[in-house]
Amino acid sequence: MAKESTFTNMVLTLFLVTLAASTALGFIYELTKQPIAESKMRKKNAAIQKVVPEYSNQPNSEAYQVGVNGDSLMVYPAKQDGKLVGVAISSFTTKGYSGRIRVMVGFKPDGTIENISVLQHQETPGLGDKIDKSKSDWSQQFNGKNPSDFQLKVTKDGGDVDAITAATISSRAYCDAVERAYQAFKKGGLQ
Repeated sequence: MAKESTFTNMVLTLFLVTLAASTALGFIYELTKQPIAESKMRKKNAAIQKVVPEYSNQPNSEAYQVGVNGDSLMVYPAKQDGKLVGVAISSFTTKGYSGRIRVMVGFKPDGTIENISVLQHQETPGLGDKIDKSKSDWSQQFNGKNPSDFQLKVTKDGGDVDAITAATISSRAYCDAVERAYQAFKKGGLQ
């Protein structure tokens, strides 16, 4: 004969299921927290290595923040034998066609762009995703340019950047992220 369900039985069963699920979730979180942090650190270090000249220090341990337009950007100084050879600046924009675009911009001490690496984006495949080096060489036009005399705007807006065909919004957003990094460089990129 089946036992009749009561409100107390249902609440107790729900409590036990919730307790078991939350315990398992907490255990999995603790188990994966360290590997995830290490993976993020490796990814950040790889991005820094891509955008600045060869260095011998640990840029992460010397990182600092610079305020730009109400936000803080992280600056990673790259030094070779104690001498600054460049800085990597983690920048972003929310003006992408599909939201936030995160980039790591490398500058030489004179302000010239060494290289740029896209860290995260959700731009349209086949169009806006051409901001990523793995999809197109479009971003190469920034390398070797100094934003003090190279306007970080698309030509349609009076700047010096050739936009990606059919992806002007993504191109503008990328320029915005690089411009933010340059503003951080000017404010405190040489510490």
